[in-house]
Amino acid sequence: MSGNNESADGTIEECVDIIDEFVAGLDRYPSAVLAFALRAHLAGLLRAMVEERVCTREHARQFVLDLEREALGVG
Repeated sequence: MSGNNESADGTIEECVDIIDEFVAGLDRYPSAVLAFALRAHLAGLLRAMVEERVCTREHARQFVLDLEREALGVG
């Protein structure tokens, strides 16, 4: 998982903005439901990235650890 914020199709910032708009449209769902649905989606995406060799298992594992630190303020 590269530290490069640019891609052929846009930036991470642009992608986050689009995802934010989409998630805002899901306001009828409780936060816990959204969190579990996003977790399932992220797990599938990371698994596919490892299987397609977009990233290594170790990169995916580090990504999840970084996510935990950011979300919970641990570490």
